[in-house]
Amino acid sequence: MSNSMVAKRYASALLQIAKEQQLLGVIEEELRVVKEVIQYTPELRAVLKSSRLTIEKKKEVVKQAFATVNPYVLNTLLLLIDRHRTNEIVEVANQFIELANEEMGIAEAKVYSTRALTDEEREALSAVFAAKVGKSSLKIENIMDSDLLGGLKLRIGNRIYDGSLRGKLERLERKLLG
Repeated sequence: MSNSMVAKRYASALLQIAKEQQLLGVIEEELRVVKEVIQYTPELRAVLKSSRLTIEKKKEVVKQAFATVNPYVLNTLLLLIDRHRTNEIVEVANQFIELANEEMGIAEAKVYSTRALTDEEREALSAVFAAKVGKSSLKIENIMDSDLLGGLKLRIGNRIYDGSLRGKLERLERKLLG
């Protein structure tokens, strides 16, 4: 069984529990935190990958590191350690976030701009572009990109909406040369 299939099974099981307990948003946010901590803490990754440490010691470290998370999230992490699937933790989080967003009608979007977006701008972008992709709202990650010159570039899944000044200039150049 491929790793992504394994991760999807764990994520689906956790999603069922989250829906039953009405904790979908809470667990999704906590899994985002878990994912970031594991991705950006090489020491923790080293502990989880170590063949010298016992499963009990790894579980103890995870319990200390994630003491404040929901018990369902913690139990999922401990189960992954028990089953020697520590390399799947980040992918389980990714799969859960994807499934939870689908369940809640939310799409993830990356907005590239020359400056930070205001809350009003985020809401306006969410309202306009969520409808275009058939979702109720967008979860926007704002990325500052000084190469744009002005305007915005929006990426939702594999779709890119380019309203940047650089993009417009490139399209004009292609039109003039083509």
